[in-house]
Amino acid sequence: QLQLVESGGGQAQPGGSLRLSCAVSGFTLDYYAIGWFRRAPGKEREGVSCISGSDEASAYADSVKGRFTISVDNAKNTVYLQMNSLKPEDTAVYYCAATGRPTINMCFTSWWYKHWGQGTQVTVST
Repeated sequence: QLQLVESGGGQAQPGGSLRLSCAVSGFTLDYYAIGWFRRAPGKEREGVSCISGSDEASAYADSVKGRFTISVDNAKNTVYLQMNSLKPEDTAVYYCAATGRPTINMCFTSWWYKHWGQGTQVTVST
């Protein structure tokens, strides 16, 4: 059974860092792309970043470019999202999602992803 489990969320101060993990089971990342999305209170879901499990090509939303880094560890079947220089506007529930095509061409298109994790809360405040 295909499953994604996020972890690593929590509270951070502005300028701080958090690392989110997305542990996957039931499939190997080599044949999938993984995306990170977030939903802030009162806002629509927003694509943050994605990575191809086959060639590790990645993409970032403009709002996080230069601050967030996505990476994949195929041996651990885990995708990470390193978040640095956090801002209050990064506060949201973060979700990872998987699609069975290892391409980032549809990186920020939520319907492209067929499997979703349960989400992890990230709160950035003083």
